[in-house]
Amino acid sequence: ILKEKGAAPSALEEEVAKALFDIEVSPSSDIKADLRDIVINSAQDFEVKNRTALIVHFPFRVWKNVQKIQGRLVHELEKKFSK
Repeated sequence: ILKEKGAAPSALEEEVAKALFDIEVSPSSDIKADLRDIVINSAQDFEVKNRTALIVHFPFRVWKNVQKIQGRLVHELEKKFSK
């Protein structure tokens, strides 16, 4: 988690980072090599039509890597955060 000027990450950001790490170390994950270099800036929850949307912000320098695995990453995060 990269925050500006050493700001402390929120609980949600810690949870997203842990989920990304869990996906990376999972033996069945096919995106584990791509996740190694990915970091997040922030994460937010939004209520949209009685459902919760999770917004994850990535730094621009890792965006190319995120685009390559975006579909699979969203699918894995949906499994982790389905409540």
